[in-house]
Formats: sequence, structure tokens, C-alpha cells
Amino acid sequence: MNDFETVAISSRIRLARNFEDYPFPGRLMRDPHAVEQAGEIVRVLSAELDSIDDFRLYGIGTLKGERAEYLAECNLISRDLAAHCPIAAALVSADERICIMINEEDHIREQYFTRGFDLRKAYEAIAGIDDAISACIPFAYDSQFGYLTACPTNLGTGLRASVMLFLPACSHRGEMRRISSVLTPLGLTVRGAFGEGSGTDGDMFQVSNEITLGHQEHEILSVVEGAVNNITQIELKERKRMKVEEGIALKDRLFRSLGILTSCRMIDAREFARRLADVKLGMALGFFRSAKSDRTEALIGKLDSLAVQMRPAHLRRLKGGTLEGKQQDAVRAEFVRKAICELQLDL
Repeated sequence: MNDFETVAISSRIRLARNFEDYPFPGRLMRDPHAVEQAGEIVRVLSAELDSIDDFRLYGIGTLKGERAEYLAECNLISRDLAAHCPIAAALVSADERICIMINEEDHIREQYFTRGFDLRKAYEAIAGIDDAISACIPFAYDSQFGYLTACPTNLGTGLRASVMLFLPACSHRGEMRRISSVLTPLGLTVRGAFGEGSGTDGDMFQVSNEITLGHQEHEILSVVEGAVNNITQIELKERKRMKVEEGIALKDRLFRSLGILTSCRMIDAREFARRLADVKLGMALGFFRSAKSDRTEALIGKLDSLAVQMRPAHLRRLKGGTLEGKQQDAVRAEFVRKAICELQLDL
């Protein structure tokens, strides 16, 4: 088992860019020709990206309601993008590793996602996309400030490097505040799984850089990588302590959570996240193994996918209709029971 991969779950690189010949989205929204100009941006980007990969276009005027919520739950778009619906769009690759958000805060937010801890791979992939786009539409750039962005915190490289971490031991043992205080002087931050303002249900945290101006891309990547390595070592050490110090009480809690997920008839989103985190921790500690001989990190990956599938818009798609609160909890329980049983956990 690769213990590291039970902590560092996924990596994302995001580049913020604007085009020099168009008003920034904030001004574009007030322009009488906003829809026409936004449409021109979408057409040029679509034509360029079609030569690179098979992208699906979620077009202007359609990024609202159920579709926007579904894409946001997949973490492909931000909820802010839907607020710019009249001019907003998104281009998503067939494997959903690449997503280009169009006319959110900036003209484009280029994103690349990858499973595990591999910021360099993610950066190299999105840098190629970035070069292709800049060759057909020049970016707004200043020799002193670098890439020009709507928010000053994105000036310079416009690069956000983030890693999703599963930190149940650090969270439960009160280490997150200390970790956050160490990251701040390094220009880094730790947030909930969906970024600023999101909660930490499921013990998932996102570590990323906050400073983009005055640092080269490779420097930013190195700082984030170093922080993730250190946090991972702390988490693994705390897991060992937890296992020894909490003993049978810990084991009882984790097995109870597994029992609830395999037997519940109703479960709300918050309890589901908490119980699922317990089962993932049980896998990481070796309490739960699969009779199918799946690797531990692969099992945890399946549970992370299940977490996404149990969000409201996904549930409505799975069931094919509107779901009220308690009805949604019942449907969630039904799918969770089946998914956990399919893992064939050998206790």
C-alpha cells in the first residue's frame, strides 16, 4: 500500500488569463454588445481546442440551474460562473481532466485535474493548452506585473497550484490550526475541499498558493510540493498515534460507521460525509480490506467518486427527477448501501 496516496488525493493547476483586445468580464457584463463579444471568444477558443482534444461546450446562456449545479459538484466549474450566465461558458475535455471556464472573473480559467499528487504533470499539460490559446488570442500582459487579472491576487503568473488532502487524523487531533499558521508565512493556505468559504465535511482539505506575483511557476510548484510532503508526513504520524492511543474506541467508531453505511435507510449529506471519512480512514489503517484485492488507494478513490455521486444534482440525475429533503436522504442511503456492498470488504 502506498500510504502517501491515501493522503494526497488529487492535484489541480489553474491559470487565470485575460485577452488584451476585450473588456474584462466585469466590464463586459455591462457592455451592450456583451453577448456578441463573449460568443466570439467562445468560437475562437472552441476552434483552437478542438485540434487538441475532444471538448464539450457548455454554452452561453445554458450554464444555470441543474446543469451548472452538476458541473460545480464535479468541481469542474465554480458557482460564480453561473452568476455570469449571459456571457459564461465552459469547455470540458472528454476525460474531464481539462476544463476552461470562460468569462467568470477573468476571460478564462484554464484548469487541469489529475488523480494523486502530481503537480508537475498537471502544470505541463495545462501549459501546453495555455501556449496554444495565446498563439491565437494574445493575452493581457505587462512587463512589470505579468499576466493582468481582475483580482490583484492573481497578477503575475496567474497560477494556482492546489492539492486535495484527506486529513482525518490531523483534523480530529486538532492539528489543522497549527498547520494553517505554518503555511501562511509561506504564502500558502488550507481550505475546505471546495475552496474559499467551503466547509471541511469528510476531512478533505485543499492546500494551495495565495501569492502569484513575484514568483516563477517552478518556485510556486516547489513551495506547494514541499508543504504537501510535510503535511502528509504529519498526517501519517498522527494516524499511527491515533491507532495506538485510541485503540478499540477508534476501531469501534470506524466499524460503526461502516455498519451505518451498509444498513441505513436514510442518511443526510453531512452524516454521509462523516461516515464515509471514517470508512476511508479504516481502509488506510488496514481495518477494512477488499476481497476483490483492490489496492487501498484504489478503494479510497472509489469512495471519493461515490462522495461526488451522492451530491444533490448527481442524485437527481441518478433517480431521474426532483427529490425533496427526506426523499433525497432515502435515495442516497439506497445507492450508498449498494456501492459499499459492491466493494466486498473483508473485515
